[in-house]
Parts: sequence; structure tokens; C-alpha cells
Amino acid sequence: MSSGGAGAVEPDSGEAGGVRTALAGLTTRGRSFLAAGIAAAICSYLLGLGELLRVGLLLAVLPLICATVLYRTRYRVAASRLLAPARVPAGSEARVHLRMDNVSRLPTGLLMLQDQVPYVLGPRPRFVLDRMEPGGRREVSYRVRSDLRGRYPLGPLQLRLTDPFGMCELTRSFSTYDPLTVTPGVTPLAPVRFGGEAQGHGDGRQRSPALAGEDDVIPRGYRHGDDLRRVHWRSTARHGELMVRREEQPRRSRCTVLLDTRGGAYEGAGPDSAFEWAVSGAASVLVHLLERGFSVRLLTDGGGAVPGEGGDGFAGTGQETAEAAGLLMDTLAVIDHSDGTGLSRAYDVLRGGNEGLLVAFLGDLDEEQAATVAKMCGRGGGAVAFVLDPDIWTREATDVPRAGHRHEERLRPLREAGWTAVSVPRGAALDELWRRADRERTGLASVNGEAR
Repeated sequence: MSSGGAGAVEPDSGEAGGVRTALAGLTTRGRSFLAAGIAAAICSYLLGLGELLRVGLLLAVLPLICATVLYRTRYRVAASRLLAPARVPAGSEARVHLRMDNVSRLPTGLLMLQDQVPYVLGPRPRFVLDRMEPGGRREVSYRVRSDLRGRYPLGPLQLRLTDPFGMCELTRSFSTYDPLTVTPGVTPLAPVRFGGEAQGHGDGRQRSPALAGEDDVIPRGYRHGDDLRRVHWRSTARHGELMVRREEQPRRSRCTVLLDTRGGAYEGAGPDSAFEWAVSGAASVLVHLLERGFSVRLLTDGGGAVPGEGGDGFAGTGQETAEAAGLLMDTLAVIDHSDGTGLSRAYDVLRGGNEGLLVAFLGDLDEEQAATVAKMCGRGGGAVAFVLDPDIWTREATDVPRAGHRHEERLRPLREAGWTAVSVPRGAALDELWRRADRERTGLASVNGEAR
């Protein structure tokens, strides 16, 4: 949840500007009264009717008095905004709560609220609030929804003040706004193995330096919360400070998710485009593997990483996992096409180490880029690629088989290099392709085992 700032509604400074602002705020009713008063005054002069002149003055002065009183009255109204939640998947709704507090000693008149909302989130909400007593509070809410991921500002809030007679209205704006983050949609995935990588950690995983015996123990300094039963007294006596035995710690499995963001690799736009499918797929895999205990890393074609990501990627349990997933989703919510034309920077990053499972979401590949991707496979942890061909996604249904045949030819270098390369047709379900990749990967591992 996110809350907005507070402000106060007061008159502007400057006498000349204030008069112009007050007169500009006259409503249709106020302008009609003013025009009728002027017309009555002119008619009284032409006809010599003194009583008509008094009526005309009353009609003309009433809207001017209302405008002056409304402008001079120091309404102090504080506003706050609350988003629930502040991060929402594409296609889901978020509720925005607005709270108005009258912090002055005077009651307010009729208040009209309008919150500034980007058009992709829906129409601008408008509310009418009755008179608020001193110290009073009013709360309203509205819903927003977007099928397009992104970070959208909500606000500033506009407040329209009116007098009791409806002669004049003035508009005030608060300066604060709150961002709503619309993240890519996440598809639940089945817990597959990909040739042995079943869990992120566990008894079957490779462990850090084990304890061979009491003499071979590797101690470390005592930390608050350590079990006193782990105190190694011999090392404590040698170092002069409390030392504890290191426990065997399972080494986390690592996974790198490569997202191809090259502008020339995709065609089309909108929530059903190939690029949006790739972004959603990368988000689904990252969340799935992070929840299963993997240390995950997001990599783009430009070699960029997520701010706050460690050298081995994001890892954690419980609340740390939720925070890591939130950072990854925030990054994917605003990721856009890059100006790059190749994948060499990503290859340079992968060549530097961090072996483990590699899952790639790729756009169109020419011969040069296919060769670059093929070299990424020699990392010792398995490689799975979901390749989207723009021809398949943009052509008519009658032309898809022919385009798909060319696309399969482009995947041959990847498969020969050891990749599990899966072609992604238009509108494909990620969970089905995920299981298909596991079956193909398992079959490839079996064939290679028999060959040996």
C-alpha cells in the first residue's frame, strides 16, 4: 500500500491576480445573475425606474460577493491517497482510497474532487462531497485497471470549491502524486527438473566445505543468535574470542534468465504482442525459480542487471524472497526495447562465470546472433531457449506453416550446440511450453547418457 502527501487549500497571493481568479471562477449561474443585474440597471436608467435599479444592483452584487467571500475564506483541507496494492499484475484491479480532512475552524461548502489518472487506467474519477464540519473527514475510493504494464502516476488531486448559492467555484491542486506499478502477468509453472535441477537447494545439492572432523573444523566469529552448542572452545582459546563451528550449508542452484529486448527482434505492440509475451515469460520463470530456492539473475541483451542485485543474483527465503521478486517485477514493469542489434554483451557477461541453468527468451535471430547464442550454452548447467519469431506472430494464419518452417531452420544451430530450443507460436501458453521443454531436455539428457 502507498499513501500520498497532504496539502491545504488556501487563496493565492496577489491582489490583482486574486480578483481575476475570483471573477474567472463565476459559474453559469453567477454570470447570469451578473448579466441580469447589469441589464436591469441599464433598463432602470432608460425607463427611469428606481426600483428596478435596486433589483439590478442586488442581482449584480450577489455573485461578486460570493466570489469575494469564497476567495477570501481560508479553507484548509488536507488530502491523502492510499493505493491497495501499489504493485498489481497487468489485467488486475487496484483500489485507490482518498481521504479529505478539514483542518480549519470553518466549515466548507460543497467540494468536488477530481483525481488525475492516465487514460490507460480508466476515466478520471470525480466525487462530490457535502459540507464538512470543522475537523470533519470524508473518504471515497475508486478502482483502476490496466492491461499494459508500466509505472503510472496518480495525481495530483484537484479540489473545486463552491459557495452555497452556486455562484462561483475555484479549483485548487495538490502537488503530490503516487506511482502505481503494473507488473507483467505471471503464469504458474510446474516444478520440472530440466535434467536433474529439481530444487534450488537440499540434501542432494553440492555443499560448501564440509567438516571432516574436530581438528579440520573451519570456525568463524560468534554472531548474535548463534547456538552456544556450536561454540568451538579450542579455537576460542586460540583466538581469544568466542568462535563457533560452521554448519554445512547447501549451495544454491543458480539460474540466469536472459531477456532479449532488441527493438528489431520483435514486431507489433500491445498486450498481445510477442515482446509482451517474452517479458511475461521471463517474469514467470524468475518468480517460479526464486520460490523454489534458486539464486536467480535477470540479464538483458545489453548486459544490464537489476539494481540491487548481488553478484550471484537474488536469493533468499520468506520475506527476502518476496522483496527480491518485487524488485524483479518493478524492473520488468518498465523494461522497454533497446537500441542494440546484437547479443554479444550478454554473451560477455555469461562468459565471465556464474554457471547454472540458463533460460532465454529470444526474438528473431539471424545467423550471426544464432551463432552467438549457441556459444552461450557451454556453461555446464543446461540451457533452455524460448524463441519467438515475428513472422509467426504477425503473419496471417495461412502463412504460419511456411514461416514456421523457416523458423525451425534458425533453431538448428542452437540445438546442435546443446540448447533445448522451443519455438513459441502465437498465443502459446507458457506452462505448456515449459513442460514441453522439460520433456525435450530430459530426452536429450537420456540420449547423451546412452551415447556415453
